[in-house]
Amino acid sequence: MFTANVKVYFYDADPAGIIFYASIFKYVHAAYEDFLRSLSTERNFFFDRDYILPIMHAEADYVRPIRVGDELKIEVSVSLLKNSSFEITYRFYRENQFTALAKTVHVCVLKEKFEKIELPKDFQEKLKTHLS
Repeated sequence: MFTANVKVYFYDADPAGIIFYASIFKYVHAAYEDFLRSLSTERNFFFDRDYILPIMHAEADYVRPIRVGDELKIEVSVSLLKNSSFEITYRFYRENQFTALAKTVHVCVLKEKFEKIELPKDFQEKLKTHLS
């Protein structure tokens, strides 16, 4: 499991001081980027010449209010791994209290033709180490 940390700032909140519902996906994507960087120092997954990993599905469930000033821990794990796609689960905690759950599903696509392809074997192996 990979862990990321984030602090909630006012610009991510609604007028009541609660996180704006879509802001959680900024935190999700930041944690996703950090997670990918932790998998490989030799490959830049965001500027790869051959393939890309676009999000084909995203969802979030809010269990407790997340407020301005909250410091959140995000636990990142691979919850599903297929030949051409994978699902990442993000569990949000504030002081060890579960606050939110988000998921993203990514598909591997040939950059040139935007056609689905099999995940590279080395990448699959690295994802497997975070499979929950």
